[in-house]
Amino acid sequence: MDAAPVVVHPPLGTGGRRVTVRGEILGLAHSDADVVEFLRQAGLSDAEALLDDLAWVKWRGGSAHHYEAA
Repeated sequence: MDAAPVVVHPPLGTGGRRVTVRGEILGLAHSDADVVEFLRQAGLSDAEALLDDLAWVKWRGGSAHHYEAA
């Protein structure tokens, strides 16, 4: 795998982070639970275990697991 297929984008000024899989927007996450649910809906059954796997998830801008406004 060349690049992580899941991207958790930088926190927005209003809070939350956009989540994409291979460029497709899944939604706006306000917690790890939201990200996990988006990934489950995308067909990743063990989504919670993938959050800190750099081969699967790229956290852009800000700290991983941080959803508050930038």
